[in-house]
Amino acid sequence: MRIKPLLTASVLALTLGACAPAMTASAPETAPVVATADAAPAELAALVEQVDIPFEKFTLDNGLDVIVHTDRKAPIVAVAVWYNVGSKDEPKGKSGFAHLFEHLMFNGSENAPQDYFQYLQEMGATDYNGTTNFDRTNYFQTVPRPALERALWLESDRMGYLLGAVTQQKLDNQRGVVQNEKRQGDNQPGGLVFYEIVNTLFPAPHPYDHTPIGSMADLDSASMDDVRDWFRDKYGPNNATVVLAGDISPAEARPLVEKYFGPIARGPVNNPAEAAVPELAEDVRTVMRDQVAAVSIDKYWTAPGITDRELTALTVGARILGGLSSSRLDNALVRDEQLAVSVSAGNYAWQRVGILNVAATARPGVDEAEVERRLDALIAEFIAEGPTEDEVRRAATSSVASTIRGLEQVGGFGGKAVTLASGEVLAGDPGFYAREFEILATLTPGEVQAAMQRWMTRPSMTLILEPGERGDAYEEAASVAETDAKGEEGAAEELTVTKDRPAPPIDSIAQLDFPDVQHTALANGMTLHYAQRDAIPATYVTLSFDAGSSADPADKRGLESLALGLFEEGTTSMSSREIAETSERLGANISLGGGADRSSFTLSALSANLVPSLELLSDIVRNPAFAQSEIDRVRAQRITSVEQELRTPASIAQRTAAPLIYGADSPYAGPENGTVESLSAITRADITGFKDRWIRPDNGEIFVVSDRPLNEIVTSLEAVLGDWEAPAMAKGAKSFGPAPAAPAESRIVLVNRPNSPQSYIYGGQLTAIDPRGETYVDFLNANNALGGNFLARLNMNLRETKGWSYGVRGAPLTNENAVAYTVRAPVQADRTGDALAELIRETGEFLDTRGVTDEELTRIVTAEIGELPGQFETSGAILGAMQSNALYGRPDDYYEIIADHYREQTTASLDAAARAAIDTDRFVWVVVGDAAVVEPQLEQLGLAVERIEMTGTD
Repeated sequence: MRIKPLLTASVLALTLGACAPAMTASAPETAPVVATADAAPAELAALVEQVDIPFEKFTLDNGLDVIVHTDRKAPIVAVAVWYNVGSKDEPKGKSGFAHLFEHLMFNGSENAPQDYFQYLQEMGATDYNGTTNFDRTNYFQTVPRPALERALWLESDRMGYLLGAVTQQKLDNQRGVVQNEKRQGDNQPGGLVFYEIVNTLFPAPHPYDHTPIGSMADLDSASMDDVRDWFRDKYGPNNATVVLAGDISPAEARPLVEKYFGPIARGPVNNPAEAAVPELAEDVRTVMRDQVAAVSIDKYWTAPGITDRELTALTVGARILGGLSSSRLDNALVRDEQLAVSVSAGNYAWQRVGILNVAATARPGVDEAEVERRLDALIAEFIAEGPTEDEVRRAATSSVASTIRGLEQVGGFGGKAVTLASGEVLAGDPGFYAREFEILATLTPGEVQAAMQRWMTRPSMTLILEPGERGDAYEEAASVAETDAKGEEGAAEELTVTKDRPAPPIDSIAQLDFPDVQHTALANGMTLHYAQRDAIPATYVTLSFDAGSSADPADKRGLESLALGLFEEGTTSMSSREIAETSERLGANISLGGGADRSSFTLSALSANLVPSLELLSDIVRNPAFAQSEIDRVRAQRITSVEQELRTPASIAQRTAAPLIYGADSPYAGPENGTVESLSAITRADITGFKDRWIRPDNGEIFVVSDRPLNEIVTSLEAVLGDWEAPAMAKGAKSFGPAPAAPAESRIVLVNRPNSPQSYIYGGQLTAIDPRGETYVDFLNANNALGGNFLARLNMNLRETKGWSYGVRGAPLTNENAVAYTVRAPVQADRTGDALAELIRETGEFLDTRGVTDEELTRIVTAEIGELPGQFETSGAILGAMQSNALYGRPDDYYEIIADHYREQTTASLDAAARAAIDTDRFVWVVVGDAAVVEPQLEQLGLAVERIEMTGTD
């Protein structure tokens, strides 16, 4: 389960669904797209009118609120259950308990005693999880329509019939899991910052005076009595809201909800803790140190919660100041004065309170005092002058456009079900989103200025995060729960199930209807792959080029990444600031990337603004200026980013492992983002040469998913790209030599990262798998038994049985010309050796004597077939699938016919695929951790251990 919030921005990661909810829309009737050079952006008011989530609400006799939204685009239904309780409601000494209880809710109920992820996979669920924040706890899944009744049975069983299945062993195990979740977050650079922010801005006894993850000591003290009391007091139906969004009507929903939730008795009324917005008595200044690459300066002010009318004005003001690509801080500190490598600003609001944050990360070598002085001056100037009308419109338009881009999703972390549930639980109105957008459509610069003046002139907290060692001892658990096995004592605690609540059958299978893909070509020869989806008024366009990081010269690693980052930093006719402002006015989003094998430019556009959005994309791709000043600026940002990767456990492990797995000379050995040395050596001639060799019409193809018909798309694309011709320079060519010989035996490479509460284990091996071959799908499902999902053996062992990790995954890294198999396991430091021994034992036994079982095969195949409709709910997912099919030479209907392949799989076919691909005696294991703690453990495993010191630290 994922806890919200944790850490963002330069040092603060506060993830909130309430500030910018994802909503649905009804596709408007609009005029055809006409390719004209002077096409103007659609009016903001017209865009806002497109945002609509019709719903019906009713309340059961036991107090359960039910909200239903109908969306028939796919045979799926999102089920969201929100409880009106969060960490702000925890009593003193019980911090972290709301989140700990969320974990226990996945460990089985009286009539569904197994891990809930097992039942979810049996249903073919997608987008399933649970989260806890200050204000609420939620559980959600998107299921095929035939599995809806099963999902309602499952959710109602843990709402009404949980305690008989909770044991001391389960409590101890999940306590260990949560403590490792805490270690995993704390182990990141800047991972201790959020605690300091909360303690300073919301001092005890304020309800928001502690983070949702809690303290180690309080987690240690949680008892079975706490569990029982929390469930009885907080989890009654009258403290919950159920939202169903998707292929369901209110008339269909009501009898089902009555059947499964109606018999559950009311519980006590939970009155969420009231909380005033505190004000600091005076400015506070705090200096912290951690393994960061550059100094960051963050300013924090307390702010009102989500129901305050000034919320929208504060959010827009923060975006103008530091959230937009064209923000004032970006223009001044990053582009013009080049004092900072990054800036940010945001308004993070919860139910009762919020935090305004403005931040800048100093460019290495620049006096941080000067950065802070300019940051303060720019904030003061913005408060005194206020924004312009154009800034407000651009911020509002980009916000609405972002919302519309998320309109297709019914569930998940930010879909329609979340929007309706958060409005009901936190604001008392499922349609709360509409109030916010009405304000957004008419917001004036004066309202924004007044809100900023009111809240940002109060005393603030300044937090400076500097490179260096952490000053305070890390708070570790008072004791480590021993949960090595589920013994007879734990089994004896299981209570007899007396409720007769059999699981309803799933009597049919929802079928995926992948849209038809059409193919044509532009006048310049570029192939166009097109699919129509009319759920929302948006168009997605990807220009994909056969390049990627595998096109980098061996001595110029990071060239492709650096070059792509420069395309948006100015064209021959537009500055980077003008590009950013234009995209914001259009509500367009252009992202650049693609991975190891392809370099791509992806446009997400409102169809009403398609032509000018395509004109902007064309200018960026065809006419980059590559000004030397921009190269130097972006290079400095990239080097700082690389320096940060060299301090982050997962990145350290990946950078260390890749050349050991693929061979140092392989194009896949990376690192994709380069090194400090390689980035420093790249010249403007290298960058222009990359463009001329690789980003050209005879080396690319176009993928489009749109609500507009193909003829309109072709007309628009021809207008902006049809005359694009390849340069005279020869097209680029990649060099893949023979695969390196497999190592004779496994070995361990230990990267010393002192004072790490967790170790990061990264194991890997190059396989002989062909991603185009028939056995590739067999290998994927074999891995689903070993390491590919929550129920896979590696995760269930180290997380659910041992309690040593927050999560373990094994997965193939599939590239066009090589497939590696990797295992990734962040584990508590004092169990590193034991955890690695378990990974080796579990994988070895899976390959030798304990292959895929009949039960695993049934569960995996059922899940893979059932998940197909939910996997391709959005246009973005369709766009990605089309590109994968093209990359690996698959037919257009690949994802429709793959279900037949799943049905033909056997335990023998999966075992054969796994055994042909991997060999645990030939793995390289990279361990990133505190060598003083970890090395003695690793030396007991009988493998060669090579120790290297972490680079890039002070």
